[in-house]
Amino acid sequence: MDPLSEVLSLLKPRSYITAGFDAGRPWALELDDLAGRIKCYAVVRGSCRLTLEGDATPVVVPEGACFVLPTGRTAVIGSDPGVPAVRASEVLDPNRSGEAVTYRGGGDVYLVGSRFEMGSPHAAALLRTLPPLILVETDDDRDRLRRSIEMMMAELRDGRPGADLMAQHLAHMMLVQALRLYLAARSPRETGDTGWFAALADPELSGAIGAMHADPGHAWTLRELAARSGMSRTVFAERFRERSGETPIAYLTRWRMTLAAERLREGTETLARIAHSLGYASEPAFTTAFRRVMGAPPGRYARSLAPPGSRSRRRPAG
Repeated sequence: MDPLSEVLSLLKPRSYITAGFDAGRPWALELDDLAGRIKCYAVVRGSCRLTLEGDATPVVVPEGACFVLPTGRTAVIGSDPGVPAVRASEVLDPNRSGEAVTYRGGGDVYLVGSRFEMGSPHAAALLRTLPPLILVETDDDRDRLRRSIEMMMAELRDGRPGADLMAQHLAHMMLVQALRLYLAARSPRETGDTGWFAALADPELSGAIGAMHADPGHAWTLRELAARSGMSRTVFAERFRERSGETPIAYLTRWRMTLAAERLREGTETLARIAHSLGYASEPAFTTAFRRVMGAPPGRYARSLAPPGSRSRRRPAG
């Protein structure tokens, strides 16, 4: 499985709301329900201005573009500067999935969007590695994204049997396609982005990241990873830290512990098996690394994820 697919699989995004939004000018909404969620929008008609919390300069999102808000930062979308923003949670029904909502008479902009709830208990740590705004304006593969959007709109409009499930699957396709297009179009050297996503977007680093994801239990060395990227060890180490914000070995360790945390949550494997599969010769060595990265030993971490009153079938040591 490729790195993007793996991370999305670990996040376990569930399409909680898929809906259309038709707004009339002037309008502004504060998206105040983003914490721990991913929101993905496509501008089907018109355009809008998007301002992230902490940023003074708005981004104009044109017709046909798609944007993703993955990190939980509050954002304001609207038609014009200076329009007082109304909280989206006060305007939009949280149970409106499958509907098209008209606001202020409609006619200025039409957006189709989905809100994804994360099913992973360690989603926050993964989401922090993404940029706060992912804007897709490229023409590459735009037709495929547009077809997904049009099919989603048809499902929302027609209400045929199975429409909700179809819209959810199409929403997932829209999210993956938007992230894929962003990776293909953006250069971290030009944008200054840092984090896991920026490293993956760097074509010279993606080979090393793919190798770590394909075989996390391998005893990767800096020399081997640099060779996967076609660089010297020094240049590779500097580039990786610049793009991702951490060393290659620190990234590998964090990825291993993320995988371990998911398997501990499932509760079907012994600690020894998990440790060995991720490249650790002993449980104590694995436990030390896990505690350092995740903030708790494996056993305590697993118990913290279990529902009250439940017992996992195999309780890992630690």
